[in-house]
Amino acid sequence: MAGSAGTPGTPRVLRAMNDRAALDLLLAHGPLSRTRIGKLTGLSKPTASQLLARLEAAGLVLATGTSEGRPGPNAQLYAVNPVAAHAAGLDVTPERILAAVADVTGRTVGEYELPTPGRRPAQPVVRQVTDALDGAVKEAGLARDDVHRLVIGTPGAFDPNTGRLRYASHLPGWHSPSLLDELAAALPMPVEYENDVNLVAIAEQRLGAARGHEDFVLLWNEGGLGAALVLGGRLHRGWTGGAGEVGFLPVPGAPLVRQVTKANSGGYQELAGSQALPKLARALGVHPIPAGSYAEVAAALVGQAATRDEGPHRRLLETYATGLATGLASLVSVLDPELVVLSGSSLTAGGEPLRALVQAELEELAASRPHLVVGDVHEHPVLRGALESALAATRDEVFDTSR
Repeated sequence: MAGSAGTPGTPRVLRAMNDRAALDLLLAHGPLSRTRIGKLTGLSKPTASQLLARLEAAGLVLATGTSEGRPGPNAQLYAVNPVAAHAAGLDVTPERILAAVADVTGRTVGEYELPTPGRRPAQPVVRQVTDALDGAVKEAGLARDDVHRLVIGTPGAFDPNTGRLRYASHLPGWHSPSLLDELAAALPMPVEYENDVNLVAIAEQRLGAARGHEDFVLLWNEGGLGAALVLGGRLHRGWTGGAGEVGFLPVPGAPLVRQVTKANSGGYQELAGSQALPKLARALGVHPIPAGSYAEVAAALVGQAATRDEGPHRRLLETYATGLATGLASLVSVLDPELVVLSGSSLTAGGEPLRALVQAELEELAASRPHLVVGDVHEHPVLRGALESALAATRDEVFDTSR
């Protein structure tokens, strides 16, 4: 980690690079001794000591105790100071806003859920956002000014050219052309906006099934059908933010839908979206059909089919797998990803039986053969991705000791 003779840069920059390397190691490994940090970074003991003293004085690390159970004297352990910074995330759906605050280590310290039922919001969106955020901040024992950055995840995407939300006509109150300016005026921290499925991909890349992968597609099926595209390690959002809106993708086996954004439907969604599962189950003689939202019903049907794996349940799983693979074949043919992650309750409920069927079908329908996996991040993956995104930017800012 220390600069070599050929490394350009001032001593301050090189110190900052070593500081960041040490902080990243502490985040990854937990408390470490000075000797261990020196070995992992390649720094001498005196330099490692100076580094830790510098970070401790800056409030970025804490002495947390001593090592035990090893020969020789116990060594002082150091860890990242969790209260050095905080970041927040919001997961927005038509039914509720889920907010959370995390300390700089990534530990969630406060959560709050604000119900937002109805086609017409009872409160303006700015009030909904601030109330949800304040609820999480209060539970964390903090003030709003303690939050360094906020990432808001929504269906659809804010068009970078116009600032207006697109591809999410079902999200009431979020389509005002002045909304982003109003939110910026109401919130004292930098705010970023990201598509909800893109945030799930960030969560899987940082914490789950896509760790170590630079090129992958995440297919999400819960309230709606969508995808996230990670190319060369970075999210691909598209010109209007609409990359991955695959619910509108025309596919064989489904009617051709015109003016798809007005209809809020499309071929792939009609073939393999959550709303297609109840109709398919009835056609195949699966009964009873459980009650609930489209996402809840689809997850229950797929989970039941994967468990029973015979008769009409087996046919339901096979037909669903074929529908999923039909749309994926187009994505795979264009993008040639290394990995496909299946996420969202309508996909994760099928587990390994569904994954294996989709993999087999995809190998029949596409020339390239990416590996398919089921996502690992199950608890509020959109919110977790929002927190991970906000934390990454917050750490870059707070951990920069070159200034």
